[in-house]
Amino acid sequence: MVAGQLESQLERVQVVDLSQYLPILIFLAIALALSAAFVFLPIGVARLTGAHNPGADKLAEYECGFPAFEDPRGRFDVRFYLVAILFIVFDLEAAYLFPWAVSLRQTGWTGWVTMMVFLGELLVGLAYAWKKGALDWE
Repeated sequence: MVAGQLESQLERVQVVDLSQYLPILIFLAIALALSAAFVFLPIGVARLTGAHNPGADKLAEYECGFPAFEDPRGRFDVRFYLVAILFIVFDLEAAYLFPWAVSLRQTGWTGWVTMMVFLGELLVGLAYAWKKGALDWE
């Protein structure tokens, strides 16, 4: 009885043909090889040709033209983060306004009322931030 059940279960098992995945594996191998070549080949050529020769001039500051005044890992004032978050919020608002304006005919009054509620919430948040002094910079 058990042997008969085992044979019927073995008959129902489908064998997956893994040769169908061979092109994907070849593609991944080629992509990995090209990625490694693009990363490591310039490094190796620079080392072999002597272009990698760091000195005092190469390691000096060049972004602003003069050495940094203080530690670059210093703390920022929390107002900087508040202004950055407010910028992101109102930038996203502008990103939502363009598709809304384009599709206003399709959305009708429901879309208009929904956007007005959204803008009202943002205005309440802006008024709160303004009242708390988050936009005042000294």
